[in-house]
Amino acid sequence: MKALAPIRMLLATTLMLASLSAMAQEFALVVSPPRFEDRAKPGTTYRNVFELNNTSPKAAKFIVETADWALDAQGAPVFSPSLAQDSCRPWVGIEASEITVKGNGKRRFRFEVAVPADAPRGECRFAIMIEGEPQPARGNLPIPISGRIGVIVYLAIGDAAPKLVVAETRGVDMHGQRIPALRVRNEGDMHGRLDGYLAGVDAKNQRFVLVPDNSPILPGVTRDIALYPQPPSDGVQPPAIAYPLRIKGRLDAERQRIDIDTTLDR
Repeated sequence: MKALAPIRMLLATTLMLASLSAMAQEFALVVSPPRFEDRAKPGTTYRNVFELNNTSPKAAKFIVETADWALDAQGAPVFSPSLAQDSCRPWVGIEASEITVKGNGKRRFRFEVAVPADAPRGECRFAIMIEGEPQPARGNLPIPISGRIGVIVYLAIGDAAPKLVVAETRGVDMHGQRIPALRVRNEGDMHGRLDGYLAGVDAKNQRFVLVPDNSPILPGVTRDIALYPQPPSDGVQPPAIAYPLRIKGRLDAERQRIDIDTTLDR
């Protein structure tokens, strides 16, 4: 494998799809899986593979490189070719920097992370960027355009773990409705996600099943995690919440259990 220029490793994104797709003129690519979330021990080499599916009838060439990334205020990944401080991209190797995928064809792509023996516990996060060749723009656009996909990797090193702390419960406006949210701080050394269900009972004695947004919370970051009321049945919208709302239950984050018992006035 060809060793990459310094890049920050990723083990996971917020894209939450079974696959990613991007199109720009003849660039039509599906990559699966769109992210990796895994673990590795110091002194070992982590290896994995993803698949590229060219949905165009024409063969396509792609440039592959690594990148560091961060999440913006809305939780979307922002990629950077510059080496971030404490980046683990120097550990990363990729199969090739340029590849060709035949028309309507598939190709497996390998990458690896050589974790140093003295690597501290924490999380190696980086992205593998796949970019198509620039294509002539249609219409009056003066410059060529190209498509790009980022595969995100979260690699926990050693005993790294999230430590999610619920600072407060608050209301947020979303899609014209006021819904509950948890303000969550990650005091651990790897990203965390909230999973599970909570029970809600409002002022009209309406009962709700509340599901947390599964977006990642990076170490040292505080985020509002919305609690989405689930519809009582397919095709039926959940009723508007009449506050105050009593929320109770337990959520999971890796091996962590978080008990919730609170009342939201508004």
